[in-house]
Amino acid sequence: MNQRRADSIRETLEQLIITGEFADGERLDEIRLSERFNVSRTPLREAFQMLSASGLLELIPRRGAYVRHPGIVELVEMFEVMAELEGMCGRLAARRVTDEDLRELKTAARDCETALISRDADTYYRENGRFHSLLYTASGNSFLASEASRLQRRLQPFRRMQLRVRGRMSQSMEEHRAILSALEDGDPERAEQELRSHIAVQGERFNDLMAHYSRTSKRRPI
Repeated sequence: MNQRRADSIRETLEQLIITGEFADGERLDEIRLSERFNVSRTPLREAFQMLSASGLLELIPRRGAYVRHPGIVELVEMFEVMAELEGMCGRLAARRVTDEDLRELKTAARDCETALISRDADTYYRENGRFHSLLYTASGNSFLASEASRLQRRLQPFRRMQLRVRGRMSQSMEEHRAILSALEDGDPERAEQELRSHIAVQGERFNDLMAHYSRTSKRRPI
């Protein structure tokens, strides 16, 4: 129960940080947040630990938890690495994917499609995460899957934000279809390229993301 509550608090705080409810460098008040979420400090501190792992909080011993907004250069660099890791996963998965892997990937893609039709960005994001996690497993390389999952968690709030840019969710779904096609065809080079393109934030897409980020990250009163 505490873990589920901590996950829920983490997700809410993640959104509050990204949308500017808390300023860069602001110290989070545990007592105030415990009252706000109506929880003890235990699940709240667990949520803080998860946010620290994703880079959105800095935990300083005996001082507390401080909000940390990553800079543009840092975001670009993380997305560049994520694109390469996912491309590698795609290349290996195209060679090693099993029938069961494909069935699970198709199920996740169908669930993404359902969320797209209902314009449910939060559900789409969760199913999109499942799609990518299955892809990491399908690579057949547990170390690579672990590293990709770790960076995916670090980029969670920003990958979620991308889906709120107008037209991005539909575009993402088209890219999922192309990835699945490459995997079904057993084409490593195409799978790698499709995954790199799917993750890479560059040109107009990056400008759209940053424009959305800059508009939502202006602090608003709580």
